[in-house]
Amino acid sequence: MKRRVDIIITYILLVLFAIFFLTPIYVLLATSLKNFEEVSISTMWKLPTRISFDGFIEAFQKLKMNLKNSFLLVIPATLISSFLGSINGYVFSKVRFKWANLIFAIILFGMFIPYQSILFPLIRFLQSIKLYGTIPGLVLTHVIYGIPITTLIFRNYYMEVPDELVEAAHIDGAGFFKTYWRILLPISIPAFVVVVIWQFTNIWNEFLFAVTITNDPTKQPVTVALVNLAGSQVVQWNVQMAGAILTALPTLMVYIFLGKYFIRGLLAGSVKG
Repeated sequence: MKRRVDIIITYILLVLFAIFFLTPIYVLLATSLKNFEEVSISTMWKLPTRISFDGFIEAFQKLKMNLKNSFLLVIPATLISSFLGSINGYVFSKVRFKWANLIFAIILFGMFIPYQSILFPLIRFLQSIKLYGTIPGLVLTHVIYGIPITTLIFRNYYMEVPDELVEAAHIDGAGFFKTYWRILLPISIPAFVVVVIWQFTNIWNEFLFAVTITNDPTKQPVTVALVNLAGSQVVQWNVQMAGAILTALPTLMVYIFLGKYFIRGLLAGSVKG
């Protein structure tokens, strides 16, 4: 009897938590599907009397250039930081050299440096190399900031790979990069999936670097443009809600299609250690 009561209480709590977390999504969807005349604080809980996609059309027209900028930022930054993290993980897991642990700790320290503390020197540096206010400047920033976490994930993943595989490749005459290309890279898919999802989501949703490094509206990612959807006097809530859905859609699709591989990658040891 006590076990049955515990199960009932557990399900009640799960339902309450689900309602709590899904309520904002309901308001988001309901508001985005209303026309502007129907949007108000008093009716935000009500479903639209007539479904309208005007908010989505207007939001897409305003955000399409910035959505393109986000893809131009996220794809190269994710791929480059993932590849560099993979190489670093190989070095720190399979190559024995002096001060390896110290250098690895220094790299990991980069994860704990707040964005705000390096903004001014970062901007000055990007200005000196003529990349301030550009998408390539943002790509470079996110690649460097992504190296610590990608290095950690790949290093922990490669620690699970038997050293005998690498030693056998060296005996057969394979060098550093050939060993990586022929031995480690083919078995790194689970780790790459974890890193790509992690990096894609973090870079896509990032705001502080985006708003400070790109001062030209035509070069800004979608997270910055979404804030600018608010009008100076009248806020079109249906357009803003639709814009929020469009902005969140790419990361949502990544998790829908790659989520199961993300879990497999985690269980495969990519974040052990």
